[in-house]
Amino acid sequence: MVKSVIYTVVAIILSLSFFIFSHIYVKKQFEELETSVTVLYNKTENKEANREDAYAVRNAWDKNKESLHIFVPHNDISYVDYWLNEACSLIYTGNYDLALAKLEVLKWISKTLPKGYSLSLENIF
Repeated sequence: MVKSVIYTVVAIILSLSFFIFSHIYVKKQFEELETSVTVLYNKTENKEANREDAYAVRNAWDKNKESLHIFVPHNDISYVDYWLNEACSLIYTGNYDLALAKLEVLKWISKTLPKGYSLSLENIF
């Protein structure tokens, strides 16, 4: 009986530790994405962005998303990929107005997507 209680408590502690770690990790990765997209947005707004700036954001995201597949479904990651690639191609062609719209969506995604994977009552029930 005592062993069962100990095993149950240990399992609960390990599960909570994993959920807390994953929440912090996912939030940090998307905060980095939001920061880099905001910088690119400001450059695009001033019509100073070039393809190297856009590709730098995409390369940074590519590095981060490799480990995010453990915590975030592939569809959500491909959703970010889609909007980021759209913005990169528009910046490359010099279509800054449409690129701003895509970057605005990316900023919104980077703020709201991690909330869907946080440890909160609305996600549990």
